[in-house]
Amino acid sequence: MSFELLSEPIRKYIREKRWTQLRPIQNAAIEKILGTDDHYILASKTASGKTEAAFLPILSKVNFNELGIQVLYISPLIALINDQFIRIEELCKNLGVPVTKWHGEANKTLKKKLVIEPSGVVLITPESLEAMFTNKPFYVKQLFSNLKYVVIDEIHAFIGTDRGTQVKSILSRLQKINTNPFRLIGLSATIGDYQMAKKFTGDELKTKVLLDRTIKETIIEFRFFLNFNDSLPQNLIDDLYQETKENKVLIFPNSRGKTEDVAVGLKRMAEREKGHLNYFTHHSSIDRDTRECIEYFAKNNNHQSFCIACTSTLELGIDIGVVDKVIQIDATYNIASMIQRIGRSGRNEGSPSHLILYATNQWSLLQSISCWALYKEGFIEPPMANEQPYDILCHQILSIVKEHSGIPISVLITKVSENFAFNKIEKVDIEAILDQLIQLEYLEKIRDEVIIGLEAERIVNHRDFFCVFQNELGFRVYHLDKKIGEIPNTPQVKPEEKIFLSAKMWEITFVDYKTKKVEVKPASDGKATIFPGSGVVVHQKIREKMFAVLNQDTKFDFLDQNCMDALEYLRKDQGFVRQTLLQNDRPIFEKEKHLVLCTFTGTKINRTLHLLLNALEIKNSFNDYSSQFFISELTTDAFLLQWQKLTNLIENVSMHIETQFIAKPSLLHFSKWGSYLPLYLQVRLLKENYYDIQSTLQFLSSVRLVSIHK
Repeated sequence: MSFELLSEPIRKYIREKRWTQLRPIQNAAIEKILGTDDHYILASKTASGKTEAAFLPILSKVNFNELGIQVLYISPLIALINDQFIRIEELCKNLGVPVTKWHGEANKTLKKKLVIEPSGVVLITPESLEAMFTNKPFYVKQLFSNLKYVVIDEIHAFIGTDRGTQVKSILSRLQKINTNPFRLIGLSATIGDYQMAKKFTGDELKTKVLLDRTIKETIIEFRFFLNFNDSLPQNLIDDLYQETKENKVLIFPNSRGKTEDVAVGLKRMAEREKGHLNYFTHHSSIDRDTRECIEYFAKNNNHQSFCIACTSTLELGIDIGVVDKVIQIDATYNIASMIQRIGRSGRNEGSPSHLILYATNQWSLLQSISCWALYKEGFIEPPMANEQPYDILCHQILSIVKEHSGIPISVLITKVSENFAFNKIEKVDIEAILDQLIQLEYLEKIRDEVIIGLEAERIVNHRDFFCVFQNELGFRVYHLDKKIGEIPNTPQVKPEEKIFLSAKMWEITFVDYKTKKVEVKPASDGKATIFPGSGVVVHQKIREKMFAVLNQDTKFDFLDQNCMDALEYLRKDQGFVRQTLLQNDRPIFEKEKHLVLCTFTGTKINRTLHLLLNALEIKNSFNDYSSQFFISELTTDAFLLQWQKLTNLIENVSMHIETQFIAKPSLLHFSKWGSYLPLYLQVRLLKENYYDIQSTLQFLSSVRLVSIHK
């Protein structure tokens, strides 16, 4: 019995909670964590008790009388830290073990106390760890030189990302100052590649995955409301109101602007219908205090209905209590995100999850169907490999130099070469990055050492340095000295403009461009705030499934008649009703003096095809949303001849990328630190992260273009 393996204080906690039994992931984790010295990835569905699965055995095994912090918990969100702090503190109550939050908003007195007497468990974000390494390296050794465990929550949010590379680098730096190697435990509900997850620990062979395959019942509904403009159709809002007026609901509309559009529209209806007014928005541009109030209300409200229109800020594991339904407006961009969102409802034992998928155009419906079908088949997109993160290496070089207040170049090169986050990067490239930073005066070379240069002083001393992702520079919005949130710098920011923010309508009364401050007053009308979107990447497997769904006569039992009619319309519009194509066929047809090529492949392959077509000087544009290319000034036969030449261009693809990049530097927008690299490494970064050369080569060698007549 795994229960018997736990320490008495932890068994007492379980008895006090009146748990009748431990959950599968908890039983497995207790036996493995207590019985071996391996690292573990705990993978199980949302609300399956992963936090307890990690901490029950850890708290049973660790001797908290030893000096220093014994357990470090790393989270992607401050809100998640605040949420998990309560659970972990309760777990520790019978042990007398202190639990401390360490982030920008945490209690400074408790932080100071921890530095004087380091012990117990610390909950922290990657950015706060980075800040400690950079500004107070003596704290790092004092606090973390005797670590036994590092727990990474929502580890899938880090794997394959720049932020994840930063975490790996920090873990490697922590291991270097530890007296003994610490163990790493990762927690996630959605991992698309377990081998990549195992690499995240820096010791793939010593890392095991504990996978709970328990399937949770999900009630699924698809609905279709055709949208003719940017605003959501009124009949969709009417339908949403019926779903939200007597339920606790989360709505995910895919963008911050749409969350405001939805919440304001529903609140207007509620006012007309004399219904509840608990309609909120929750996204990164809403003031943090407001977001926390919304989370508290949702979690502690037992009787009132509510609806929160939100982005990925409520996708991760923040506990907001019981949610009856989750609504997705238009297709999620990936299946992992859909799984996270499904898991927000039905968190009570035995309750099914309930998901309603609304589509406002036929392509969105098709993608939603395809994502759902792949989910049922057990597919989740693998994360990006990100094996040569030159840009994050550049950031970490500056961080390490600042940490040491100057460092011999040979020692610095050794440090980054031995860091497992960068072990696929050649020494010659490390030296090239150093030379570039010296040339830009971000580093200053003094004999055989480097120190932070004049150009970098302001950057490394600013709090924005600790984030490796882009921070949006916008205007803070106030009403009567109370901060509501932030809006980006767009033409919308001007007096008398009316906007939606925090589920309310406002009129801008004053703009201070110097201090980036906007003052507003309540308004009776307005329009959705313009928020810039990030580059969306859709996996090729989703597009291939979209092609399969179009290219067959399947009647899906989960679609109502409206949805089936919309799907049939798309099948006819694309010419699939008249002929059936093979799996590796792709249709090309003439439409309005253009050729239309339907590639039905992933975003990165489409980008690469666009690059190659440009290299051949073929006039083309592509709509990645529908995976369609529009070709000008060529007949079908002439284009097919040119298509055969694309494969030969792959050999010199770096040259073509460089040409494209020089003409359009904004291609590197996804990388905060990419602009500090030498040109040839910027090209490599684009080649690895923005394009997909190998998959494009496979696509070109396997796909046959078929001319169809509509």
